[in-house]
Amino acid sequence: MIIAVDGPTASGKGTISKELAKHFALPFLDTGLLYRAVGWTVRENGADADNPADALAACNFDTALLGDPALRSEAVGGLASRVSVHPQVRAALHKRQVDFAYQPGGAVLDGRDIGTEIAPDADVKLFVTASADARALRRFKEMERRGEVVNFDVILADIRKRDERDRSRATAPLKPAKDADLLDTTDLTIGDAIQQAIALVNEKISRRSFK
Repeated sequence: MIIAVDGPTASGKGTISKELAKHFALPFLDTGLLYRAVGWTVRENGADADNPADALAACNFDTALLGDPALRSEAVGGLASRVSVHPQVRAALHKRQVDFAYQPGGAVLDGRDIGTEIAPDADVKLFVTASADARALRRFKEMERRGEVVNFDVILADIRKRDERDRSRATAPLKPAKDADLLDTTDLTIGDAIQQAIALVNEKISRRSFK
């Protein structure tokens, strides 16, 4: 079983995906980390995230980098969004994601284009979203808990900028797959969102079994 979970930043899709993987005993891949690793490497190289050649060169990162918690920072997230607009980068990371998705037994993947590009025939497709204000508040509180000095308006502006960049890019833009189930987490607790996601997957499985 392949479960594809897509959606914008801070929508809750990462946490939901991890819990789905635990619940259904499937391996999990946060594909956004691949792009964060490219963005991180571009910065470490002193290169330009908006330059396609520089971003492509950064795709040859050490896999061990994916375990570095520094990839989770807001700054690296912004770099990931910038490098992800380059078709060359998406092509370079495509095979790694497809291989993970189609391993024996299936998997759970979360990202921006899993249900539309990476695993278009996934058994279950979820598109997790929330209002920009709700997502900015979540990110604000998360960064505060880490002891970071943050400004809500700056975070909100950055989220809106990322949304626009992700939705308007020419290659694999952020959008729900035609057969994806929408899960709006704006007014949900994370626990409620997880339970709704599990219910949506179970419903999809039962439909397939019935057929």
